[in-house]
Amino acid sequence: MKSGFLKRKTVIFVGAAVLICTVSASVIFAHSRTAATPATPQTSRSESLVAGPGRVEPTSEDIKLGSELSGKLKAVYVEEGDTIHRGQVLAELENDDYRAQVASAEADVTAKEATLRKVVNGARSQERLEAWSSVRAAEAVMNNARSEMERRQKLFQAGVVSREEAERYAREYDVAAAKYREAAEHHSLVDDRAREEDQSLAEADLKLARARLEEARARYVKTLIKSPIDGTVLRKHHRNGESVSNSSTAPDPILTIGDQGVLNVRVEVDETEVSKVRVGQKVYVTADAYGQQKFWGHVIRVREELGRKNIRTDEPTEHVDTKILETLVELDRGARLPVGLRVDAFIVAEPEQLTSAR
Repeated sequence: MKSGFLKRKTVIFVGAAVLICTVSASVIFAHSRTAATPATPQTSRSESLVAGPGRVEPTSEDIKLGSELSGKLKAVYVEEGDTIHRGQVLAELENDDYRAQVASAEADVTAKEATLRKVVNGARSQERLEAWSSVRAAEAVMNNARSEMERRQKLFQAGVVSREEAERYAREYDVAAAKYREAAEHHSLVDDRAREEDQSLAEADLKLARARLEEARARYVKTLIKSPIDGTVLRKHHRNGESVSNSSTAPDPILTIGDQGVLNVRVEVDETEVSKVRVGQKVYVTADAYGQQKFWGHVIRVREELGRKNIRTDEPTEHVDTKILETLVELDRGARLPVGLRVDAFIVAEPEQLTSAR
């Protein structure tokens, strides 16, 4: 019985010794691995990048072109993907009535200009000559009537003719003299300069006609949908023959255009990391459709005010009620990504920003 006890004691002692040896070997091995592995930098990769969801957009942002007038589309001259230029007519409304209004206004201006010239220039040379001839003829008649009147008066004084006959020739002279004065006044009116009030009235009529012409032209121009930029047609919302409306409550764009020469990415930075973001920092973006490919750029604008989250990642753990700081990134020239593509953006924070953030 004593020998059995001694055997059990020996087994326990051996087991304890084996356990101690095993633990010691593990500690020594772990220490040797730690010593052989280089020290990990204080700033890890996750700490040096500010990540956030973003969406690709043209450098001009999306420009939705609509019509200031309601009507039917006569033609849409472009298709999606077409390259367009500033001032190019992209679409046109039915505008025959507006074109007719312009022609009518132009004719009215021409008539008013002629009226003003007539007032300023006065009568034509032929009219002046005619008026002067009338004066000369009236003067001759008046002189003849005066001679007859004077002869009848002498005969009346001599008792040759009656008083009635002498008075009749006197009246004929008065009539001839009145006609002469009338002809002289008419000649003076024809030959004289235009009155100031007549010229002012003609000028005002011309100014009004020109204003109506500009108004008609402005309405006509509104039927031509022109591009404000050099860029690309991103989306075509309406086709030939469709009706479009001008409404502030329900926008009805005809086309969406943008300048894709340089692409931007609008990134949403979480409010907890806004202190790490600065203009000029390098950024790269990735997208599931492009695998591990990186598209580089830099921060060009950081908003001054926090806002609500607009880009959804569809991750189950995503917090949609957090505040974000909208940051605009300009991608390097040559990057080709579809407008509207959702991407993941990684802003490279500077070391001093990381230190201050801690």
